Amino acid sequence: MPRPLWAGAISFGLVTIPVKIVSATEDRDVHFHRVHLTDMGRVRTRKVCELDDQVVSQDEIGKGYEIAKDETVPVTDEELEQMPLPTAKVIEIAAFVDADTIDPIRISASYYLAADGQVAAKPYTLLRKALERSSKVAVAKFAWHGRERLGLLRIREGAIVLHSMKWPDEVRNPDELAPREVEVGEEEIEQALQLAEQLTIEDLSGFHDEYREALEGIIAAKAEGKPLPSQAEEGKPEKGEVVDLMAALNASVKAAEESRGERGEDATVHEMRPSKKTSRKTTAKKAAASKGTAAKKATSKRTAGKKAASKRRSAS
Repeated sequence: MPRPLWAGAISFGLVTIPVKIVSATEDRDVHFHRVHLTDMGRVRTRKVCELDDQVVSQDEIGKGYEIAKDETVPVTDEELEQMPLPTAKVIEIAAFVDADTIDPIRISASYYLAADGQVAAKPYTLLRKALERSSKVAVAKFAWHGRERLGLLRIREGAIVLHSMKWPDEVRNPDELAPREVEVGEEEIEQALQLAEQLTIEDLSGFHDEYREALEGIIAAKAEGKPLPSQAEEGKPEKGEVVDLMAALNASVKAAEESRGERGEDATVHEMRPSKKTSRKTTAKKAAASKGTAAKKATSKRTAGKKAASKRRSAS
């Protein structure tokens, strides 16, 4: 496991649990250096004071807050550490809530909480079992990196996980982003549900970063002086192309069935119904055709009648 990022305790009523925070995730991205293209030398950022234009070393850099133009108040790390906060070194559990009441958009970084020493083993296990048996999650407050944060405690494979959370006023309202109200047919909804059912899986371990793999392949080829791997460009729909939603859903369901090797009655793709506009046109055409046929029949009868009368006159 990586080195601890923070050491303190969980406060659970009158129970104190010494813990250490360890990052629950790791960065697997491919990182690039900034280089001078003419000679491939590294390009680095220099920290320069804007008043005397001098390069400043890290130990000469501190924090400051601008309260007015040309007036900045310095704030030291020691002053921040001595703030009278009850959560300065404590993850203070404030409440327990049902997990499904937490909006995922509020969850930020994730960390494991490791029991710090043998004295923490029993209270750590007690909290873990309480969370497991109650099927709830704990909401807590803690101070870290110069600010107080809201956290969420839950259990993952026997370990307590701390999720850093956004405060309620940090989440933007998405009302303005929602599309205008449009009509969606029941058949379209059923097809969408059918597609979701076809794409349902229970294990996400098969997912991997294809972009990173392709990028590593390019880097390896350039390092060895080999030609870059090529990939045929997939066809892309032209801009402005109008997509028939039902046709797209039907095609998607068929593709999902074929990829899973399934063909069953439960996954039958319904035929598309003609639109009202098309139906009206078809009906009009049929009506016009019927009128034309009736007119032709009437004309034929009149012609036949005239011929018969003419024959009778000639005979007489």
